[in-house]
Amino acid sequence: QKAAQNLKPIVPIKFYISSRTDTGVHALCNSAHLDIQRAPGKPAFNEKQLIYSLNYHLRPEPIRILNAYRVANSFHARFSALSRTYVYRLLMGCSHHSEIPVFERDLCWAPVGGHLNVPAMQDAAQFLLGTHDFSTFRSLNSETPFRSPIRTILQVDIRPSSGFLSHHYEHRRLEFWELKFRSRSFLYRQVRRMVGALVAVGQGKLAPHHIKELLEIKDSRAFPPNAMAPPSGLFLKSVEY
Repeated sequence: QKAAQNLKPIVPIKFYISSRTDTGVHALCNSAHLDIQRAPGKPAFNEKQLIYSLNYHLRPEPIRILNAYRVANSFHARFSALSRTYVYRLLMGCSHHSEIPVFERDLCWAPVGGHLNVPAMQDAAQFLLGTHDFSTFRSLNSETPFRSPIRTILQVDIRPSSGFLSHHYEHRRLEFWELKFRSRSFLYRQVRRMVGALVAVGQGKLAPHHIKELLEIKDSRAFPPNAMAPPSGLFLKSVEY
């Protein structure tokens, strides 16, 4: 908003963001909408001018505007979204956190104990697909009484991935995996809880059918203690309209 005020609008600019993320979570691509009212006689900004101008004023910040589009007045970045896709990055093969490559620090999670049983995690992930009451998989906050716990998970994938510069440390036998989740919307910390439960399955602490049982309990207090994944491995990948 501060960068946009440098465009000298005659009405203060307010950004409407499509998705909020917890502290420590990253966004590969988020989206927002804003209205810019220029002084009488001044032409509207075109998309390229807007991208260049905003990025010029955002230089000190860890954020960049990638694209801009003119949209109808009825468009809303949050409420017009059809779905949101999150990716969670896991690093396997580390027996201690000091073995995480320095370039990957705060960009992945290396669960203790090294490798995980990925086929078991993939079996467990199937229970999360579809429409369910996800009460067990949400953290409580001030919005909890006002938001339905019913959500529809459209996609859950667990696939191997390449890490940043990973070809330079292949000899260390580190493996990167990505967990991808797509839904129209998610509950507070829902993705981090789902990842944590799937990792517990991969570690043998839970069996795949326990994911189904956790869904059926519908109580956030039933979630295994200390099982929530940390924010550092989570990325908002895209918002689809």
